[in-house]
Amino acid sequence: MIQLRNLRAGYPGRPVLEGIDLDFRPGEVLALLGPNGCGKSTLLRTANGLLPKTGGVVLVDGAPLEGLSAKEIARKTAYLPQARAVPNITAGRMVLHGRFPYLSYPRRYRPEDYQMVQKALNWVGAGELAGRPLRELSGGQRQKVYLAMALAQDTETVLMDEPTTYLDVGCQLEVMALSRRLAEEGRAVVMVLHDLCLAMRWAHRVALLSGGRLRQVGAPEEVWSGGALEQVMGAALGRVDTPEGWRYFI
Repeated sequence: MIQLRNLRAGYPGRPVLEGIDLDFRPGEVLALLGPNGCGKSTLLRTANGLLPKTGGVVLVDGAPLEGLSAKEIARKTAYLPQARAVPNITAGRMVLHGRFPYLSYPRRYRPEDYQMVQKALNWVGAGELAGRPLRELSGGQRQKVYLAMALAQDTETVLMDEPTTYLDVGCQLEVMALSRRLAEEGRAVVMVLHDLCLAMRWAHRVALLSGGRLRQVGAPEEVWSGGALEQVMGAALGRVDTPEGWRYFI
């Protein structure tokens, strides 16, 4: 489990996060919400060691993050950035990248690595894409491949920065359902989302950031009823009770 304690982070001359206390819990989807520039992506990158903190503590299974090697971090945390280059390789080769933390140099893939790749692609419902060039796939198909890569990395925590951006509604729902399945397997899934309705429907907990600080953390129902969401986001959310639970709308 990743734990953030009084975390401070930012860039030279520009502090972004201040006093963040937050746990990434196994078995749940945590959605990071807040306006642009409030520090959501910075929080993910700092929790993964991609951006050095300026204060506080990041603990990974109780150990300080800075005491772990890059390979050790990669065996515990998978990170899917918001934007990435699309290399001229097949989907299967892309998913194989998730096995890098378990290989020595020079990289030589083992039979178990190829087995893990196919298992991961099948798990996300993209088994037939293994031999397809990544550049020929739709946005939704690529996102499935990236999720398979994270699954092949076999980590306890999966961090995703705006995984539903530019996807159509059907693909957004698929990505969110897959995120829930990852959590059901015991992983901690943390995602930056701008779609409030998606976040409130699918997340077990939401963390609302404003001005680099945590404004509120709790179950979607708690955050909705607290009123801070409307104040911070400038949008009023309504909700209706359905047989599948609360559904939120703007």
